[in-house]
Amino acid sequence: MIKYIALSFIVILITVKLTVSLECYVCDNQEDNHGKCATTIQTCNYGEDVCLSEISWGSTPYWQQGALKQYYISKRCSTKDKCAKYRSSNMGTCTHIWYQDWKCSECCKGDRCNYYIISGASKNNFLDHRILLVSAVIVFLGLYS
Repeated sequence: MIKYIALSFIVILITVKLTVSLECYVCDNQEDNHGKCATTIQTCNYGEDVCLSEISWGSTPYWQQGALKQYYISKRCSTKDKCAKYRSSNMGTCTHIWYQDWKCSECCKGDRCNYYIISGASKNNFLDHRILLVSAVIVFLGLYS
């Protein structure tokens, strides 16, 4: 009986986790990865299953002769397909050449995985909680078999 109650509880936990939406950091054209880009969190809409980060290097949005180049950071929720298409479309300009304008983007999966920009986003993915729950079920069932 205890085995079935525990199994039911674990199944409920997995179901709840599957229905809880992803959270991503969000900001638009910020000059650095502090402030809004590091503190504003959004619960993604249904179907948005990845976080998208974008960094661009260029002149200010309004043209001005002799304007200095600087970084612009944007973060948001996205679907995996849209993010992959967006990333693919930016790959041609993702050069990191200081004297040219460029744009790079990256997708990551996991709550708040887009805290770091580009180079850190894919390396800092959080382990999916479903894997942990399934592992716990296997261990639990092994102990009470």
